[in-house]
Amino acid sequence: MRWSVFRLPTLLRRSSSRIQLPSPSQSVRSFSFSSSLRSLDMETVDTTKRLAQLRDLMRQHKLDVYIVPSEDSHQSEYIAPCDARREYICGFTGSAGTAVITLEKAALATDGRYFNQASKQLDSNWLLLKQGMEDVPTWQEWTTEQAEGGKTVGVDPTVITASDARKLSETLKKKSHATLVGVPENLVDKIWKDRPLRPTEKVIVLNEKYAGKSYKEKLDDLRKDLKKKKAAGMVVSMLDEVAWLFNLRGSDIPYNPVFFSYAAVTPNSATLYVDSSKLGPEVKEYLGTTVEIKPYDALFSDLTDIAETAANEVQQNGTTKSHEPKLLLSNKSSWALNLGLGGDDKVEEARSPIADAKAIKNDNELEGMRQCHIRDGAALIKYFAWLEHELLNGSWIDEVQGADKLEEIRSKGEHFMGLSFDTISSTGPNAAVIHYKPEPGNCSVIDPKAIYLCDSGAQYLDGTTDTTRTLHFGEPSEMEIKAYTLVLKGVIALDRAVFPKGTTGFAIDAFARQHLWREGLDYRHGTGHGVGSFLNVHEGPIGIGTRAAYSEVSLSIGNVISDEPGYYEDGNFGIRIENMIMAKEARTNHKFGDKPWIAFEHVTMVPMCRKLIDPTLLATEERDWLNHYHKEVWEKTNGFFKNDERTTRWLRRETASI
Repeated sequence: MRWSVFRLPTLLRRSSSRIQLPSPSQSVRSFSFSSSLRSLDMETVDTTKRLAQLRDLMRQHKLDVYIVPSEDSHQSEYIAPCDARREYICGFTGSAGTAVITLEKAALATDGRYFNQASKQLDSNWLLLKQGMEDVPTWQEWTTEQAEGGKTVGVDPTVITASDARKLSETLKKKSHATLVGVPENLVDKIWKDRPLRPTEKVIVLNEKYAGKSYKEKLDDLRKDLKKKKAAGMVVSMLDEVAWLFNLRGSDIPYNPVFFSYAAVTPNSATLYVDSSKLGPEVKEYLGTTVEIKPYDALFSDLTDIAETAANEVQQNGTTKSHEPKLLLSNKSSWALNLGLGGDDKVEEARSPIADAKAIKNDNELEGMRQCHIRDGAALIKYFAWLEHELLNGSWIDEVQGADKLEEIRSKGEHFMGLSFDTISSTGPNAAVIHYKPEPGNCSVIDPKAIYLCDSGAQYLDGTTDTTRTLHFGEPSEMEIKAYTLVLKGVIALDRAVFPKGTTGFAIDAFARQHLWREGLDYRHGTGHGVGSFLNVHEGPIGIGTRAAYSEVSLSIGNVISDEPGYYEDGNFGIRIENMIMAKEARTNHKFGDKPWIAFEHVTMVPMCRKLIDPTLLATEERDWLNHYHKEVWEKTNGFFKNDERTTRWLRRETASI
């Protein structure tokens, strides 16, 4: 395996403020994540000139193939506009995918959530690799094919993980006699003349009544984990892990309350690498002398010192191993970080202990999730009642206007801080686009005679929400009713699941799909994803689905995860129902294996669509579950509508017993 020598690109670019966070004297409602830059999701961009410019640079760097991942230097799923390099080079705006460019060809690989969208957005320069489809190569396989004959493949080492780079390098060498090299500068950045500036938003402290634990306690817990792993220390690169560890929040990435930063933790020290301009007096006072603050772009020049300091501290504490202790890096850390710390001989890669700790919510976080979902459910109920009234009275409301109205209603709720992702407000055929994002001037008018799918969520000081409801305001077809009911049965089956400790999300995915499978139906997305506590709406390491990664980490008491099966017919309609559920200890008559058993508690409080339910397809226990759920929704939300007769009528109708 050949690791090339490179110099790190300049990562920081200054920007003016786009989103204002509150000062101690301001209301928290001024903190908004919803000011992201929008692009027209279904437009096709002519990439001919961009590809020509990139290929000129590839020739200058003696590259035959160049890889452009979706992620930023922190392997973020959602990124700041300045890091949307893959979107710029190919025109596809979805959140997942990898672009591979040769001197003659270009391909985009993405998963089933985005097949429809990518096919509409890619121009004729691009080949779409539908990942997971039979006889379709992965992007790694396609890259290997293009590199046959000893060619050179390049990538920015800050935007690919060390493990992915290692695997790809080995495959290229073995199958194509090709070489993977880290390119000193990101080549897309060099041709992106109007690239947005890097955000410089302010950071705030998350009160411990919401966090449930002080950052000092979290540092102590992390150090205990590192000692167990016999690690010299840890460099933390995932933005949500840094935010969680120090009980800080930011808004550098739309909808995600994180800020550009790194952290280094050793047995005796903690250093936060962040632009000091982001930190006001409150944050500095909160961190005190426990945490040293250094500039964000100083990390890579400090890596050698970090490794030496950590090793010395371990030796002084008398916990050294028989050989030199290594620094711990998350297996999602960049290739650049691995090399900067000395490579594989100096670094141990593993699943981050911070990710594991963050995924198991404490009592304060769990109660915050319950409360914010009640308030959020009330906002959705009010919106759906309003939307039905307007549509049935002849109003023309397009998908964006609907999404904007929902945000307006949400923004009046307690502890509201912004949206947690772009609202998917989709009517008719658009609902079949799994991650559809309507745009002003490029969306449809909501059709009261068609399916309406709304997938939306919000950030609150006490939690993060993500709810999907599918409704019909007219007369649904027989197939729409049947498909909706089968999806609902899947939601109920997962909600009611009981399983032993040690079970993974991979193992229980079939609970949600079983009723669709019996009809020869399915969906091309996961069934559940972890959710942060006033953090990223998609949070690892847990999940429910068919991906191999979901078989690696078992579900634990305290996990918060989504329950969201669906069904989609391209060009016709789409159905998805999503509840948030929390893992709790189950009460069982027996304790086989003398270990805990786990069940779920649902916290989403929004009715199902009665018009789309076929009661004859529901078993007795499913009908009982639905009636109990609707009773709970009514009891927890009706108090929000004491002076709102229209919403109360709608809620009473939708929660009536079946």
